[in-house]
Amino acid sequence: MTASRTARERVRAELTREITDIARRQLATEGAGGLSLRAVAREMGMVSSAIYRYFPSRDDLLTALIIDGYNAIGAAVEQADADCPQDDFLLRWLTAGHAVREWAVAHPHEYALLYGSPVPGYQAPQDTIAARVRDVAVLGRIISDAWQAGAVHAPATEPPPELTAEAAAFRELMPGVPDNVIWRAISAWTALYGWVNFEVFGQFNNTIEDRRTAFDHSMRLMAATMGLAQ
Repeated sequence: MTASRTARERVRAELTREITDIARRQLATEGAGGLSLRAVAREMGMVSSAIYRYFPSRDDLLTALIIDGYNAIGAAVEQADADCPQDDFLLRWLTAGHAVREWAVAHPHEYALLYGSPVPGYQAPQDTIAARVRDVAVLGRIISDAWQAGAVHAPATEPPPELTAEAAAFRELMPGVPDNVIWRAISAWTALYGWVNFEVFGQFNNTIEDRRTAFDHSMRLMAATMGLAQ
Protein backbone atom coordinates (compact mmCIF):
# COMPACT_ATOMS: atom_id res chain seq x y z
CA MET A 1 0.00 0.00 0.00
CA THR A 2 2.75 2.46 0.96
CA ALA A 3 4.86 1.64 -2.12
CA SER A 4 1.81 1.94 -4.36
CA ARG A 5 0.86 5.28 -2.83
CA THR A 6 4.42 6.56 -3.21
CA ALA A 7 4.46 5.55 -6.86
CA ARG A 8 1.16 7.36 -7.45
CA GLU A 9 2.51 10.43 -5.68
CA ARG A 10 5.58 10.40 -7.93
CA VAL A 11 3.43 10.13 -11.05
CA ARG A 12 1.19 12.93 -9.84
CA ALA A 13 4.20 15.17 -9.05
CA GLU A 14 5.69 14.47 -12.47
CA LEU A 15 2.44 15.25 -14.28
CA THR A 16 1.96 18.39 -12.20
CA ARG A 17 5.46 19.53 -13.18
CA GLU A 18 4.71 18.85 -16.83
CA ILE A 19 1.48 20.83 -16.65
CA THR A 20 3.18 23.83 -15.07
CA ASP A 21 6.08 23.65 -17.57
CA ILE A 22 3.64 23.74 -20.48
CA ALA A 23 1.69 26.54 -18.79
CA ARG A 24 4.88 28.60 -18.45
CA ARG A 25 5.51 28.19 -22.17
CA GLN A 26 1.93 29.27 -22.77
CA LEU A 27 2.59 32.43 -20.76
CA ALA A 28 5.26 33.35 -23.30
CA THR A 29 2.93 32.97 -26.29
CA GLU A 30 -0.53 33.81 -24.95
CA GLY A 31 0.11 35.84 -21.80
CA ALA A 32 -1.45 35.12 -18.43
CA GLY A 33 -4.90 36.17 -19.61
CA GLY A 34 -4.77 33.56 -22.37
CA LEU A 35 -3.79 30.66 -20.14
CA SER A 36 -6.05 27.71 -20.91
CA LEU A 37 -6.34 24.37 -19.13
CA ARG A 38 -7.84 22.87 -22.28
CA ALA A 39 -4.87 23.99 -24.36
CA VAL A 40 -2.45 22.53 -21.79
CA ALA A 41 -4.37 19.25 -21.78
CA ARG A 42 -4.34 19.17 -25.58
CA GLU A 43 -0.55 19.60 -25.69
CA MET A 44 -0.14 16.81 -23.12
CA GLY A 45 -2.45 14.50 -25.04
CA MET A 46 -4.88 14.35 -22.13
CA VAL A 47 -8.63 14.66 -22.26
CA SER A 48 -9.57 18.04 -20.85
CA SER A 49 -11.49 16.49 -17.95
CA ALA A 50 -8.35 14.69 -16.71
CA ILE A 51 -6.37 17.87 -16.12
CA TYR A 52 -8.98 19.13 -13.68
CA ARG A 53 -7.88 16.42 -11.25
CA TYR A 54 -4.60 18.33 -10.94
CA PHE A 55 -5.86 21.90 -11.25
CA PRO A 56 -9.60 22.36 -10.75
CA SER A 57 -9.59 25.75 -12.51
CA ARG A 58 -7.43 28.14 -14.48
CA ASP A 59 -7.05 30.23 -11.32
CA ASP A 60 -5.60 27.26 -9.45
CA LEU A 61 -3.01 26.84 -12.20
CA LEU A 62 -2.24 30.57 -12.14
CA THR A 63 -1.77 30.41 -8.38
CA ALA A 64 0.68 27.52 -8.73
CA LEU A 65 2.66 29.44 -11.36
CA ILE A 66 2.70 32.56 -9.20
CA ILE A 67 3.90 30.67 -6.13
CA ASP A 68 6.58 28.92 -8.21
CA GLY A 69 7.70 32.27 -9.61
CA TYR A 70 7.90 34.01 -6.26
CA ASN A 71 9.78 31.06 -4.79
CA ALA A 72 12.22 31.07 -7.70
CA ILE A 73 13.06 34.77 -7.49
CA GLY A 74 13.13 34.51 -3.69
CA ALA A 75 15.55 31.58 -3.78
CA ALA A 76 17.82 33.45 -6.21
CA VAL A 77 17.97 36.51 -3.93
CA GLU A 78 18.48 34.40 -0.81
CA GLN A 79 21.36 32.52 -2.40
CA ALA A 80 22.96 35.73 -3.68
CA ASP A 81 22.87 37.23 -0.18
CA ALA A 82 24.16 34.03 1.44
CA ASP A 83 27.20 34.10 -0.86
CA CYS A 84 28.23 37.57 0.38
CA PRO A 85 30.25 38.47 3.47
CA GLN A 86 27.46 39.24 5.92
CA ASP A 87 29.19 42.33 7.31
CA ASP A 88 29.54 43.97 3.87
CA PHE A 89 26.09 45.52 3.76
CA LEU A 90 26.55 47.56 0.59
CA LEU A 91 27.77 44.48 -1.29
CA ARG A 92 24.81 42.48 0.02
CA TRP A 93 22.39 45.19 -1.14
CA LEU A 94 23.98 45.39 -4.59
CA THR A 95 24.19 41.62 -4.98
CA ALA A 96 20.58 41.07 -3.94
CA GLY A 97 19.38 43.77 -6.34
CA HIS A 98 21.35 42.27 -9.23
CA ALA A 99 19.83 38.86 -8.40
CA VAL A 100 16.34 40.35 -8.77
CA ARG A 101 17.24 41.92 -12.10
CA GLU A 102 19.05 38.88 -13.51
CA TRP A 103 16.19 36.54 -12.65
CA ALA A 104 13.66 38.92 -14.19
CA VAL A 105 15.66 39.35 -17.40
CA ALA A 106 16.11 35.57 -17.69
CA HIS A 107 12.41 34.87 -16.99
CA PRO A 108 10.52 37.87 -18.43
CA HIS A 109 7.15 36.15 -18.84
CA GLU A 110 7.18 34.72 -15.32
CA TYR A 111 8.27 38.10 -13.98
CA ALA A 112 5.40 39.73 -15.88
CA LEU A 113 2.99 37.33 -14.18
CA LEU A 114 4.31 38.46 -10.78
CA TYR A 115 4.83 42.19 -11.34
CA GLY A 116 3.00 43.05 -14.55
CA SER A 117 -0.61 43.95 -15.19
CA PRO A 118 -3.19 42.08 -13.08
CA VAL A 119 -4.88 39.15 -14.79
CA PRO A 120 -8.54 40.08 -15.38
CA GLY A 121 -10.83 38.18 -13.06
CA TYR A 122 -8.03 36.67 -10.98
CA GLN A 123 -7.56 37.39 -7.27
CA ALA A 124 -4.39 35.98 -5.69
CA PRO A 125 -5.24 33.92 -2.59
CA GLN A 126 -3.51 34.03 0.79
CA ASP A 127 -1.50 30.97 -0.29
CA THR A 128 0.80 33.25 -2.30
CA ILE A 129 1.88 35.50 0.59
CA ALA A 130 4.71 33.41 2.07
CA ALA A 131 6.38 33.04 -1.32
CA ARG A 132 5.68 36.65 -2.30
CA VAL A 133 7.77 38.16 0.50
CA ARG A 134 10.88 35.97 0.16
CA ASP A 135 12.87 38.42 -1.96
CA VAL A 136 11.87 41.57 -0.07
CA ALA A 137 12.51 39.76 3.22
CA VAL A 138 16.15 39.50 2.17
CA LEU A 139 16.30 43.20 1.34
CA GLY A 140 14.69 44.00 4.69
CA ARG A 141 17.15 41.78 6.56
CA ILE A 142 20.08 43.56 4.90
CA ILE A 143 18.81 46.96 6.07
CA SER A 144 18.02 45.64 9.55
CA ASP A 145 21.47 44.04 9.89
CA ALA A 146 23.14 47.22 8.64
CA TRP A 147 21.16 49.36 11.09
CA GLN A 148 22.06 47.12 14.03
CA ALA A 149 25.72 47.33 12.99
CA GLY A 150 25.64 51.13 12.78
CA ALA A 151 26.17 51.10 9.01
CA VAL A 152 23.04 53.11 8.23
CA HIS A 153 22.93 56.84 8.88
CA ALA A 154 19.39 57.87 9.80
CA PRO A 155 18.16 60.87 7.80
CA ALA A 156 17.13 64.01 9.65
CA THR A 157 13.71 64.18 8.01
CA GLU A 158 10.85 62.28 9.65
CA PRO A 159 7.88 60.83 7.76
CA PRO A 160 4.47 62.43 8.32
CA PRO A 161 2.83 61.06 11.49
CA GLU A 162 -0.09 59.64 9.50
CA LEU A 163 2.35 57.17 7.92
CA THR A 164 3.26 55.56 11.25
CA ALA A 165 0.56 52.92 10.94
CA GLU A 166 1.34 52.39 7.24
CA ALA A 167 4.86 51.22 8.11
CA ALA A 168 3.61 48.38 10.33
CA ALA A 169 4.03 45.55 7.81
CA PHE A 170 7.51 46.74 6.91
CA ARG A 171 8.61 46.81 10.55
CA GLU A 172 8.22 43.03 10.54
CA LEU A 173 10.75 42.87 7.70
CA MET A 174 13.12 45.39 9.32
CA PRO A 175 12.91 44.86 13.09
CA GLY A 176 14.42 47.65 15.14
CA VAL A 177 14.75 50.03 12.20
CA PRO A 178 13.23 53.52 12.73
CA ASP A 179 10.44 54.73 10.49
CA ASN A 180 12.53 57.37 8.73
CA VAL A 181 14.88 54.64 7.49
CA ILE A 182 12.00 52.26 6.74
CA TRP A 183 10.39 54.80 4.42
CA ARG A 184 13.65 55.42 2.62
CA ALA A 185 13.99 51.66 2.20
CA ILE A 186 10.46 51.50 0.75
CA SER A 187 11.41 54.24 -1.72
CA ALA A 188 14.55 52.32 -2.67
CA TRP A 189 12.64 49.05 -3.18
CA THR A 190 10.10 50.87 -5.33
CA ALA A 191 12.95 52.25 -7.44
CA LEU A 192 14.58 48.82 -7.70
CA TYR A 193 11.48 47.05 -8.98
CA GLY A 194 10.51 50.09 -11.05
CA TRP A 195 13.86 49.88 -12.82
CA VAL A 196 13.45 46.15 -13.45
CA ASN A 197 9.92 46.71 -14.76
CA PHE A 198 11.19 49.35 -17.19
CA GLU A 199 13.85 46.98 -18.47
CA VAL A 200 11.69 43.85 -18.73
CA PHE A 201 8.79 45.69 -20.35
CA GLY A 202 10.97 47.49 -22.91
CA GLN A 203 10.86 51.05 -21.60
CA PHE A 204 14.65 51.40 -21.91
CA ASN A 205 14.77 50.29 -25.55
CA ASN A 206 16.75 52.79 -27.65
CA THR A 207 17.60 54.82 -24.56
CA ILE A 208 19.86 52.89 -22.17
CA GLU A 209 22.06 50.20 -23.70
CA ASP A 210 24.53 49.30 -20.91
CA ARG A 211 21.73 48.41 -18.56
CA ARG A 212 23.74 46.34 -16.10
CA THR A 213 26.13 49.22 -15.40
CA ALA A 214 23.27 51.71 -15.22
CA PHE A 215 21.36 49.44 -12.86
CA ASP A 216 24.41 49.02 -10.61
CA HIS A 217 24.82 52.80 -10.44
CA SER A 218 21.13 53.20 -9.63
CA MET A 219 21.42 50.59 -6.87
CA ARG A 220 24.24 52.64 -5.34
CA LEU A 221 22.08 55.77 -5.51
CA MET A 222 19.30 53.85 -3.77
CA ALA A 223 21.74 52.74 -1.05
CA ALA A 224 22.75 56.37 -0.53
CA THR A 225 19.06 57.31 -0.28
CA MET A 226 18.66 54.78 2.55
CA GLY A 227 21.76 56.11 4.33
CA LEU A 228 23.67 52.87 3.76
CA ALA A 229 27.39 53.48 4.27
CA GLN A 230 29.32 53.47 0.98
